[in-house]
Amino acid sequence: MPDNSFLPQNGQYKDLLVYKKAQCICDITDYFCKKFLPPRGDRTVDQMVQAARSGKQNIVEGTSASATSKETEIKLINVSKASHQELLEDYKDYLQHHELRQWKPGEDKYERTRHACKEHNDREFYNRILPRCTDEIIANIAITLICQEDKMLYNLIETLKQEFLEQGGIREEMTRGRLAYRNRQYQGTSSTALSSQQEDILARREKSVEMKEKQLAERETMLRKREEELAIREDEIRRLLKARGGDKR
Repeated sequence: MPDNSFLPQNGQYKDLLVYKKAQCICDITDYFCKKFLPPRGDRTVDQMVQAARSGKQNIVEGTSASATSKETEIKLINVSKASHQELLEDYKDYLQHHELRQWKPGEDKYERTRHACKEHNDREFYNRILPRCTDEIIANIAITLICQEDKMLYNLIETLKQEFLEQGGIREEMTRGRLAYRNRQYQGTSSTALSSQQEDILARREKSVEMKEKQLAERETMLRKREEELAIREDEIRRLLKARGGDKR
């Protein structure tokens, strides 16, 4: 039987509240764009849909990578946080450009929406109420959900950072796994010398570990490329926001 204590395959992202809330944000954004934005000729539609999808999918990928790289998990969760921040600005801009109101803390609408969004993390709830809502209501619901998601992702990142400081990363985990395996092998034999069969098992295990380390290095290279692409995308967003600010003036 495999030793599941060594690099456990978690990846249970479907049970995470941050994932469930990201699903709701993704559904709402898809409905909002199809209902209130032009189907052609507006880059905002693609930007909002892609930002919502990136927010959700990076939670999936980051959680799935948790078994082999805490660093990768932290970086991808942070990408999710950045994508939701981008989406938040798009909703705020929509309200401003269409002379609609963003509800403020203390207002009855704001407080009732904040409470409802806190209580409901199921996409069915929002899909059921959206057809009865105006664009102002949906945008404010989305803004509320994104702000709650942003806080939850921040707390998740801080927790992952603390776990990394306390437990280390993949290399430390592999070292602990190898030592534990060797100790079990030594305890199972009456001689201090390993049999040829046991040496062969250890050699195969170490080769497997080396392959995992190689795969991790390749994944880290891929992640660096993704970070470079994200940096380029953030520059484009800043230029776009600056251009929008110039248009307003």
